[in-house]
Amino acid sequence: MSIRFKTLRARLRQLYFGNSKSSSIWRYGMLIFDILTIGYFIVSSMMDPGRLHHEIDYAIAAILFLDYVGRIFASTRPGHHAANFTSMADLVVIVSLLVPAFFENLAFLRVIRMLRLLRSYHVLKELRGASHWFRSNEEIIHSAVNLVVFIFVVTALVYVVEDDRNPAINSYLDALYYTVATLTTTGFGDITMTDSTGRLMTVGIMIFGVALFLRLVQTIFRPVKVHAPCPDCGLSRHDPDAVHCKHCGKVLNIPTEGEWG
Repeated sequence: MSIRFKTLRARLRQLYFGNSKSSSIWRYGMLIFDILTIGYFIVSSMMDPGRLHHEIDYAIAAILFLDYVGRIFASTRPGHHAANFTSMADLVVIVSLLVPAFFENLAFLRVIRMLRLLRSYHVLKELRGASHWFRSNEEIIHSAVNLVVFIFVVTALVYVVEDDRNPAINSYLDALYYTVATLTTTGFGDITMTDSTGRLMTVGIMIFGVALFLRLVQTIFRPVKVHAPCPDCGLSRHDPDAVHCKHCGKVLNIPTEGEWG
């Protein structure tokens, strides 16, 4: 039995961490699955849960569970991997997919699945070593992912807390509308918090969220820079075609592949 266990563990390690062609195909397949499930959870959270068949949820839960167990077996430190925040988030998502099989399907369970968005950071880690285009635009992509994760997780919190308290928030889309209106400081006023908990949550969104929101948006839309520290003054960000440091005038030698002419 121990020999079989060791053989299985070795095969799983090869799949998840190996450099063979089959390992690459496996990891890219899981990346595609991660992206599809993230998209599915975002779309399904905005729909009426009663209109969707649960078979899709159960199938996703089965795949997620097998992947969760496989990653733990493949890890050199299974306990550490299981305690990882992303792994625990995946476990919560799996439970949220299976609970409707035994109890009434509560709408907020679909919102909890927004934790699957945390898997986006694993996707980014995998793409960093696989795509030159991704490495060239990594900061912009990472900021965009941070922005999307932040908005949808905060929206999930607003919906879970206010669904039964605020008559103006009847769906995840209402919560998303309120969250974006608050983060952009638009404040239309058609949806307002009427309870103390909601108001305190809104204060937190405005204090911490607005600054982060503006920072991430600024990072996404500002001109592309490259990381090339100046040997004299230490300025680390420059234009891709810069010849001199804008701070001290030092001649720079920024490595390129010729795409900037």
